[in-house]
Amino acid sequence: MIFITLLFLLVAMIVHEISHGLVAHWLGDDTAKRAGRLTLNPIPHIDPFWTLIFPALLFFTTGGRFMIGMAKPVPVDFSKLRNPRRDMVWVALSGPLSNILMAAVLAFFFKMTHNQLFLYGVYMNLGLGALNLIPLPPLDGSRILAGLLPVEWAILYLRIERFGFLLVLLFYFAGFLMPWVRMGMDFFCWLLRVPSLTQWLTQ
Repeated sequence: MIFITLLFLLVAMIVHEISHGLVAHWLGDDTAKRAGRLTLNPIPHIDPFWTLIFPALLFFTTGGRFMIGMAKPVPVDFSKLRNPRRDMVWVALSGPLSNILMAAVLAFFFKMTHNQLFLYGVYMNLGLGALNLIPLPPLDGSRILAGLLPVEWAILYLRIERFGFLLVLLFYFAGFLMPWVRMGMDFFCWLLRVPSLTQWLTQ
């Protein structure tokens, strides 16, 4: 079971990052392509903290019942995008959207077969999507919000990205991060008409 869960998580993370790179490429920036990141090969996507340590932390602190993680962020040169302010939002949004779409496909198979493995895949993708929609640098939600803020505010806001690693850990250990992730996951589970993570954890 743990192997299948890890496989779903790895695929979710890779597709998430490839989506960022593909959309950036379509909008004028080929940095991710030149860096060899538009590949399903997992090795270039592995990040020591986000791909290994963070999922392990969640796994052990939830008694092995839940974990999510992220791949190494694909490099994007926003100055090369045709419309940097607008296109930054689309590049950032593409990752979470790819996970929500994958979750929708897996939810369909779960409802057709009632196989719990598909439900695990739904949770892995929705967890990754919901986590990245939080507007906390360096998560995708911060790029989406920055693209919508006035330029002066966006510049100040994105300056805290250098502390992103510490901010995520701080919000996690303070107990703020995962409730937001679970709330987002439960909302998308409701939209997809599958059991929510909260329901599953309390069974």
